[in-house]
Amino acid sequence: MIATASDDKTVKLWKRNGTLVTTLKGHQDEVDSAEFSPDGNLIATASNDSTVKLWKRDGTLVRTLEGHQDGVSTAKFSPDGELIVTTSADDTVKLWKRDGTLVKTLERHPVGVSSAEFSPDGNLIATASGKTGKIWKRDGTLVKTLAGHQDAVYSAEFSPDGNLIATASGKTGKIWKRDGTLVKTLEGHQDAVYSAEFSPDGNLIATASGDNTVKLWKFNLDNLLQHSCDWVRDYLKNNPNVKEEDRRLCDDIN
Repeated sequence: MIATASDDKTVKLWKRNGTLVTTLKGHQDEVDSAEFSPDGNLIATASNDSTVKLWKRDGTLVRTLEGHQDGVSTAKFSPDGELIVTTSADDTVKLWKRDGTLVKTLERHPVGVSSAEFSPDGNLIATASGKTGKIWKRDGTLVKTLAGHQDAVYSAEFSPDGNLIATASGKTGKIWKRDGTLVKTLEGHQDAVYSAEFSPDGNLIATASGDNTVKLWKFNLDNLLQHSCDWVRDYLKNNPNVKEEDRRLCDDIN
């Protein structure tokens, strides 16, 4: 099945052949996202009416999650389906149990939050807000702020192995390690980049921009680290100002 969200305040469920199955009605404002649970039995919908609704796949409303003070932009299930993360223009991210119980409110964003995504193992959450991305533990503890963009960050997505995060902002995408280290900036778009997504094998990244293009980038972290170490190895070895522990940074990269 496919779930589509619309400004007409509804969500529609379709068979993959294009047949309309049912229409979910109940939101009081435009619906920004619709997401299936991993087991496919629930749909979470996020709306500008400040609520998230959970539905059965037959269109039955299960419950409404209330607590945000402004429009909700996304609602995403954790990989195990037990948690839901929601983002809002009220500058917060909220974590909920599948039964609708509020677990935690993440409040360290400076402005409205545009996206949130669980890591593949479900232990981390990446959020995008203002000019930064943030990485959180599943319990709501802030791990790292990804600072370096000069414009609003629209999305933050994990790689399939969970070791990298791609953020989209301004005319660039940026690739980060999960410890917050900036690995690469993807430059070439002529307008704002709104999303950056990894391919399932993690070797390609697609960036979508307001310049009416999508760009595909090859990305291999091992090759990038090797080239970087080839370039900096002599400096690490011979510069007298380098700390002794830093001289061995590239020892395991061949």
